[in-house]
This record gives sequence, C-alpha cells and structure tokens, in this order.
Amino acid sequence: MKVSIIGGGGRVGSNAAFALQCAGIVSEIQILDANADMAEGEALDLLHGSSSIADQRIYAGDYNRAKDSDVFVITAGLRRKPDESRLDLINRNVALFSGILDSMKAAGLRKDALVFVVSNPVDILTQLAAAKLNLPWQQVLGLGTMLDTARFRSLIAQELKLAATQVKALILGEHGDSMFPVWSSATYAGLPLTKIAGCTPTFQSQIFERTKGSGAEVIRRKGGAGWAVGLTIAEVVHAIAHDKRQVLPVSTVQQGAYGLRGVAISVPTIVGRAGALAHVEVELWPKEQQALQASARALNETFAKIKA
Repeated sequence: MKVSIIGGGGRVGSNAAFALQCAGIVSEIQILDANADMAEGEALDLLHGSSSIADQRIYAGDYNRAKDSDVFVITAGLRRKPDESRLDLINRNVALFSGILDSMKAAGLRKDALVFVVSNPVDILTQLAAAKLNLPWQQVLGLGTMLDTARFRSLIAQELKLAATQVKALILGEHGDSMFPVWSSATYAGLPLTKIAGCTPTFQSQIFERTKGSGAEVIRRKGGAGWAVGLTIAEVVHAIAHDKRQVLPVSTVQQGAYGLRGVAISVPTIVGRAGALAHVEVELWPKEQQALQASARALNETFAKIKA
C-alpha cells in the first residue's frame, strides 16, 4: 500500500511517517510539503533508518508522483495558538486546504483512493474535502476524535492504574469544544468501566475535562502534539491496509446514523480497505444523544459560515 503524507515535513506529518515506518505495514511512504527541502530531509532521515526496521520505499515527491497513492494523509495546516479553539483555525486554514485539494484534483486521483484528513479543524475540512473532491462519502475520512479517544483511554488507565490497552472508552462528536465522553459503553477488560473502583462521577468529570484540555496543554508545554497523533494516524491507516473492519471514532459525512445527515462528525465507524464501511449506531444515554446532536448543530453552523 502506498501512502502519501501531504504536510509530511511538519511535526504531525513526520511523526505519522515514523509511526508508519516502525510498523512496517505499508510498502511505500511519500512525503510532500510546501517546503521541499524539509520534505527531502524528513524522507532522507527515515530512509537512513530503514535497514534497521522495515523494507519500504520512502521518498519525497510531488502531487503528480502521488496520484497513484492508495491513501492520501493530509496533515498540512497552520498551528493552533495556545488559547485558540480548533474552530478558530477555520478562517486561516480553509484557503490553504482548498489549495491542496485543487492540486490533488489537477494531478488526478485513483477512483478507489482514500483521503484521510488530519488538518484542523478536522470535521470542517473533512466535509469540505468530501464536497470538493466529489468522492463517495466512504472514501473521505477525518481523524475526528481518534486522538481525543486515545488520550481519554490513556489518562483513565494512568489514574486508575489499569492496563491502557484494555480500557475501551470513546470520545465522540466534534474534535473540539463540543466533544463528549461516552461512559455508557465504556469497558475495562470487557467489564463496565463505571463499575471499576475509583471511576466515580467526580472522577469521570475530572478526567474528561483533562482530556478536553490535553491539546492546549501539550501546545503550552512542547509547542504541539506529535507522537500520540502520529500513532492514531497509523492506527487508522493500518485498519485500512489490513482491512480490519475495526470500529473507530473517525469523522465522516453522516448518512443517517443518529438522525444526522450531511455533517462530518465522529460516530462509531467500521473502517476497512474501502474506507468507512458503515456507521454503528450503538445506544447512547439520553444526555450523550443530546450532546451528539448539539455537536452536530455547532459544526453545521460553523460550516455555513466558511468561504470554501
């Protein structure tokens, strides 16, 4: 499988490339960036380590060379400021993102190519990509609340002294201010997480608030997220490459699940080789259902204001 990372010279793109290299699952990784020297440098640095870990083709390229890619991972974007919400990035990032989409269209895409949006605000840009590229909804995915979910699970495990890989709990909705936790289906080793000692209503509230503020915390401390987001990008790409049919909280344009249509937002989604195979409409608590609807309304209101 060939993966092209647009914005691969930046922190998120380069970390994603490293995560994909370490797993050795995809066969080809192409790095594209507006800064051609940076793209060449990142590709060369990764190539230098290839003999230690995986037999892959890794190189810097351009849109024309990328047109036969199986998956386009778009990470390019302007960095969020410490006190800026993700949705505040819209006016600064839409023009940049639209230019990338135009370049992809000009070069051409395979009919079965998948477009995986990571750039923020990810839900808005995922919806924009689906509209501008005129691809079936299944072929355009956003990272959505994957990173929020990973942070949520990891922080729960850390605080309750649990094995992180056995904590299964979701963040759904917008990747941003209106995201919400799904405690109704949260489990630890298959057991209800809310029944685990220490998982009190107060703990639940505190851990979600810390999760929600994690992005700003990382920006404040080290300038921006990198490793965790790189791993979550790789998790989605590997679900595609291995046709895992794995349920993930990616963002896609909704087709009727939970009564939602036409808005890109994260709900449980089966991901495989053809992209988003289906949405899984698991039962939510009433307050979770209300939070999902509120999140969709917020995204619709914002999308209506952008100049695409």
